[in-house]
Amino acid sequence: MARDRHNQIDYVRPVRRILIGVVVLFLVGLFVLWRIDSPRVERFRAALVDRVVPSFSWALLPVDGIAGMIEDFQSYTNIYAQNQELRRELRQMKAWKEAALQLEQENAKLLDLNKVRLDPQLTYVTGVVLADSGSPFRQSVLLNVGARDGIVDGWATTDGLGLVGRISGVGQNSARVILLTDSNSRIPVTLQPSGQHAILAGDNSPAPVIEFLENPDLVRPGDRVISSGDGGVFPAGLLVGQVALGTDRRIRVRLSGDFERLEFLRVLRSHHSEVITDPGSLIAPLVSGPPMPEGMSATGEATQ
Repeated sequence: MARDRHNQIDYVRPVRRILIGVVVLFLVGLFVLWRIDSPRVERFRAALVDRVVPSFSWALLPVDGIAGMIEDFQSYTNIYAQNQELRRELRQMKAWKEAALQLEQENAKLLDLNKVRLDPQLTYVTGVVLADSGSPFRQSVLLNVGARDGIVDGWATTDGLGLVGRISGVGQNSARVILLTDSNSRIPVTLQPSGQHAILAGDNSPAPVIEFLENPDLVRPGDRVISSGDGGVFPAGLLVGQVALGTDRRIRVRLSGDFERLEFLRVLRSHHSEVITDPGSLIAPLVSGPPMPEGMSATGEATQ
């Protein structure tokens, strides 16, 4: 038994050496063949490549299959992410559509039943933006309309999409507009649909901060923000923007106005409300009674 195993080992070693020698000779011959610079050898090499290389295409099938699987998986991942994003946008669009329909119906009912009279005095003057402040600490622009056009300090300005700022400084031929993003800007606003009143405070960032909010739990991102008209600063109902949650977890407003492309601004002519000083019939007039007898007071007591 041991002798047979010894004979088998003696038989395997020579065969292994012969195979190694053949492989080495083949590789050396292939190297020499590839180094010979001769037209005949060049044709032989081309024929050898055309003969051998196509037959190895089966070896690349697993590699091509794995690469295709990776591409398909990446494509599936991208499609899944896009599908989820479209679903979220569709839910938001449905909510916005429902809110728009409700507002449209409510507005139609109010106009029809209450015969609401819109203010005809709310007109505007269009001005061209001449220059901006160019400073990170002051957000303002200069318009080419001024006192000669009837511009008054404090009037609201819009870009056609939403509220942009207010007039702060009027010259004869120009006026300066302080933007909502300026750190000195403070305007009263109303958040819908909660109906809460707050102050929109600029902080030199693209999204101003909501301050003095009574109940922040009632506010949701995407809520509509309009001017409240409190204090007579701005006309009520001007679109300001939408509620957004900032990176600092503070409630901010994504402004509707395009502050990156301020070329033309509308200055809204707002007139002070009429002040009623005469009480009129709100207070009942004094009723004149019969003359009091002599020696009697108004309380009915006798006088000396």
